[in-house]
Amino acid sequence: MYRDRNQRDFARKLRCEMTEEERLLWRGLQRRQLGGLKFRRQAAIGAYIVDFACFDRRIIVKLDGGQHNDPAKRQYGEQRSAWLRT
Repeated sequence: MYRDRNQRDFARKLRCEMTEEERLLWRGLQRRQLGGLKFRRQAAIGAYIVDFACFDRRIIVKLDGGQHNDPAKRQYGEQRSAWLRT
């Protein structure tokens, strides 16, 4: 896994500034409430930060809001998704 200090600090900032949708989902994922699976929030995977990840089962959850309607951001999201699938 690739991690640098800036990425780690940015992930920490994102954990403090979760959207309402992220907070609602986190309430259901934290403390192994979903099938006993351990999820991490704002987890760094490679050069990307995903909203939630269960590393044991290789499950990634990324919530894309309205900001991803921009064509450039949509393309970035598609590239990120393709990389994460590999």
